[in-house]
Amino acid sequence: MLALREENRQLKEGMLGRARIDQAMGVLVALGGATPDEAWDLLREVSMNTNRKLRMVAEILVGWPVGGSLPDDVREALDAAVGPRRRSCGNF
Repeated sequence: MLALREENRQLKEGMLGRARIDQAMGVLVALGGATPDEAWDLLREVSMNTNRKLRMVAEILVGWPVGGSLPDDVREALDAAVGPRRRSCGNF
């Protein structure tokens, strides 16, 4: 019974994480002019370059439009990732 509860908790956590990632991709599409595929690549790249979990980067990006700023390391990694795509994406 305890194992089932733990599995259920992990599944719920995973679903919430995926929803947050999808929302962050939406932020990058809406505010950055990225395509959904580019947004996914940007999230992964920023995650790797900041040594933050993907879902943490997603949390930061989802809160960004409301909070008004990004942590310096995330902003720098996002700017660096967008650099090669600059003609199709906006500035962050």
